[in-house]
Amino acid sequence: WAEVLTADAGEAFATAPGGYYDADMAKKLVDHLFAVRNAVDPADAYRAFRGRDAKIDALLRDRGFPVPGEG
Repeated sequence: WAEVLTADAGEAFATAPGGYYDADMAKKLVDHLFAVRNAVDPADAYRAFRGRDAKIDALLRDRGFPVPGEG
């Protein structure tokens, strides 16, 4: 599951206007995930950061597998 979260969060940065160095995306990551620590349920914190639940799609793309509904 950690790899799904990592790939999904990485894709958030990859598609952000500033890419991996996007300041707004970095602020969201810090504010919604890092700063709250365990005061917020991790699933809720991730949802606040990403605006949705984590999806496996980014990990599938990263590993070269087809993503259902794409292509």
